[in-house]
Amino acid sequence: MKVESEENLPEGVRRGDERLIALTEDAANKVESLMSRESDASFLRVGIAGGGCNGLSYKMKFVSDARKGDILVAFGDARVIVDSKSALYLKGTHLDYSDALISGGFKFSNPNATSSCSCGESFSV
Repeated sequence: MKVESEENLPEGVRRGDERLIALTEDAANKVESLMSRESDASFLRVGIAGGGCNGLSYKMKFVSDARKGDILVAFGDARVIVDSKSALYLKGTHLDYSDALISGGFKFSNPNATSSCSCGESFSV
């Protein structure tokens, strides 16, 4: 795992580790693969938004810049950023990836979720 030095962090961004969010090897490899296809993707932003059938839903998108207050967790070249508000809901989350034809894709395993929908895309705490 490549570690970002404090000098290489964007201004106002803190370093986090797998205690916040952990990517499996499959997930990190898929993120790296997808990022290589995006022209201006420097980070995968993972966050929480209101909505979904259980009240909160996971959001993921590639972005070129981090914002002040973000937390950066690096897994090789897969660099994940989480805003400080979402970090409260994501602490301890594992992100996995499966290329299975049925139920494939990214899957969140969140220890803070008290319930989740059957598709796994929304949860409540």
